[in-house]
Amino acid sequence: MPERQTKAGFVALIGEPNAGKSTLTNAMVGAKVSIVTHKVQTTRARIRGVAIEGDAQLVFVDTPGLFRPRRRLDRAMVAAAWGGAADADIVVLLVEAHRGITDGVRAILDALSERTSPKQTVALAINKIDRVKSEVLLELSSSLNEAYPFAQTFMISAEKGYGVDDLRGWLAETLPEGPWLYPEDQIADIPMRMLAAEVTREKLTLRLHQELPYQLTVETEKWDDRKDGSVRIDQLIYVARDGHKGIVLGNKGETIKGVSVAAREELAEFLGRPVHLFLQVKVRPNWLEEKERFEEMGLDFRDGSS
Repeated sequence: MPERQTKAGFVALIGEPNAGKSTLTNAMVGAKVSIVTHKVQTTRARIRGVAIEGDAQLVFVDTPGLFRPRRRLDRAMVAAAWGGAADADIVVLLVEAHRGITDGVRAILDALSERTSPKQTVALAINKIDRVKSEVLLELSSSLNEAYPFAQTFMISAEKGYGVDDLRGWLAETLPEGPWLYPEDQIADIPMRMLAAEVTREKLTLRLHQELPYQLTVETEKWDDRKDGSVRIDQLIYVARDGHKGIVLGNKGETIKGVSVAAREELAEFLGRPVHLFLQVKVRPNWLEEKERFEEMGLDFRDGSS
């Protein structure tokens, strides 16, 4: 029998913060591999989720949102996003249907020609289509395609699943022929220690208000596989100020307790075994300027220099 011809490649999802890149990654993979919150700039590093469609293996690169950076961390995140796009076989720009062509979308459109090569295929996915009427969608699609020659345009709702199968099918067809890049049962390319830290950071982001989620980071300090099949995970939550530590802990430790329970339950479900999670909050005023913190997040510290 002739050997089946497989396809494989990288699909970078780019767009403004909160455009739905992480939600789409999870929908494509069929499992939660990228954290999702309603707050912008939740994704900090490039997260790779692996999906199978027929004979094709699609590696989705969920990138940080593209925005005008102010701090070192912002600059490193934006560099990671464009780096993910530059390395991909296919780039998919996500635009929110109800927000239309914002200044941020215009800036991305202007940069696309410089940041991508002629060898790459660039597609458009208008997301959150359930929020607007069809005539608005058609007008938006027309305007975006006038601004940039997209190879294909898709109308989707990553959250509700509309149009996701059509997009995945087209991506599978468009990928180059080649051997699969990951084992068939692998759904993500991210170290488990980082994934565990991301889950805890998601729970913190959902519980904390305003700017605080951007002033903290989570690192997995120890990972101990126990003989009874369970795992003990010790994590450090770094905050920039003493006042932040009190907010993260909450009244009588209620906030950190709630975060710990939610993160532990999700990790236990993901790992398929009991998890013992221990969280410690540390004040580290300059963590946003420390090379080691960036490396733990999967970001290049040098990309953050102005």
